[in-house]
Amino acid sequence: MAEPLRAVKGMNDILPPDSARWEWLEDKIRALMHRYGYANVRTPIVEPTALFVRGLGEVTDIVEKEMYSFVDSMNGDRLSLRPENTAGVVRAMTEHSFLRDGGRRLFYIGAQFRHERPQKGRQRQFHQIGAEALGYAGPDVDAELILMVRALWRELGIVEERDVRLELNSLGQPAERLAHRAALISHFEAHAGELDEDAKRRLHTNPLRILDSKNPAMQALIEAAPKLPDFLGAESLAHFDAVRAVLDAAGLAYRINPRLVRGMDYYNLTVFEWITDKLGAQGTVCGGGRYDGLIEQLGGKPAPAVGFGLGIERLLLLIQELGLPVPAGAPDAYAVIADPALLPPAMVALESLRSQGVAVQMHAGGGSMKSQFKKADASGARFALVFGPDEVARGMVAVKPL
Repeated sequence: MAEPLRAVKGMNDILPPDSARWEWLEDKIRALMHRYGYANVRTPIVEPTALFVRGLGEVTDIVEKEMYSFVDSMNGDRLSLRPENTAGVVRAMTEHSFLRDGGRRLFYIGAQFRHERPQKGRQRQFHQIGAEALGYAGPDVDAELILMVRALWRELGIVEERDVRLELNSLGQPAERLAHRAALISHFEAHAGELDEDAKRRLHTNPLRILDSKNPAMQALIEAAPKLPDFLGAESLAHFDAVRAVLDAAGLAYRINPRLVRGMDYYNLTVFEWITDKLGAQGTVCGGGRYDGLIEQLGGKPAPAVGFGLGIERLLLLIQELGLPVPAGAPDAYAVIADPALLPPAMVALESLRSQGVAVQMHAGGGSMKSQFKKADASGARFALVFGPDEVARGMVAVKPL
C-alpha cells in the first residue's frame, strides 16, 4: 500500500468547524470594507518574480530568502508565488489603467506564501486581508485606514490599548531617508565590532533594517542610532501632524515609535502597526503605511497610495486567546427521518425551509432514531425536525429543542 501523501510543511488544511470561523471573519471584513467604500480586487497567486524584486527591494529578507520562485518549464519565465499582495494590486491597476478616472479604494482577501520557519501565527502559506487606497495623496486617507482597523477591533470585541495598541511613525520622503541612511551607516561603521553577522550584511544595502534587529546584544547600539524624525522636513512633518490630528479627534490612542520601519522598501511618510502582547513573539497583527513611489516604480504613471495588511491566522489566534464569541457555523435545524419511505415529502419540506433562509442539515444514510438524534446533537443545531409517519400523514413535522 502506498504511503499517504501529506500537505506541504507550513501549508495547512482548514477543516470544519474551524473553516466556519474563517467564513465568519471574512464576512465581517467584507461588510466593513463596503461600509467604507472599498471594492474587492482579486489578483493571481503567481506573478512575475521581477514584480517583487522591483517592488519590495532586492535586498529585503522576503526577496533574498523567503520567496517561492521557479522557472516556467514551458517558456522560461521566472515566476513566484506572491509573498504579499500590494505589488500585485498595483500591477493590476497599472496594467488595466484603473486610475485614469481618479483614485480607487480596494480590498483583497487571499493566500500569500513565504518560506519561513513555521510556528504559531506564522505559516508558509498564510492569509491576509488588505486594503489599498490608490491615487489619494492626503493624510485623510491614512487616518481613514487606521480608523477602519479600529472599527474592526470594536466589531470583534477586541479592546484597543488593552488587547491591541497602535504604533505610528513617519518615514518621510526619499531624500530625507537618504540623509538618515547615511547617518545610520556612519553610526554603525563607528561601532563595527558590535554588529552581528546579519547587521554587517545589511550595513551598506539596507541599514534601516538593522533597527528591526531583535538581538539583545545590539539594542543599546540601536537605541543610540540617529533617529529618522530628526531628518524630516516641514512637509513630511505637516503630513504626519495632520494624520495625528484626526486620530486625536477620534480619541484613538497611539505611541510614536521612531524605530518603526516596516519590512518593505516601498514605504514613505506614514507607517503604522497594530501590536498585541497576547501572542508571544508574533505581536504584529496589522501593519501598513503610505507607498507613494511604488506605482511609478512598477511602470505606472506616478500616483500616491496607502494601505495595510492584516493576517487572518494571527487575528483568529488573538480572538481565540481573548475568548471572544465566534459562531460555530452550525445549522439551525437537523432533520431526523424515521423511515426511508418518508424521504420524498421530507425533502420537499426541507427545500421549502431552505428557500426561506433556514439552514437545515438532513440526516443521510439511515439508522435508528437514537443514532439520528445523536448525530443531531453533535451537529450543533438548535432544533431537530422529526419526520415520523403520523406527522407526515397530517402534513406536519415535530420540532424538538436540542
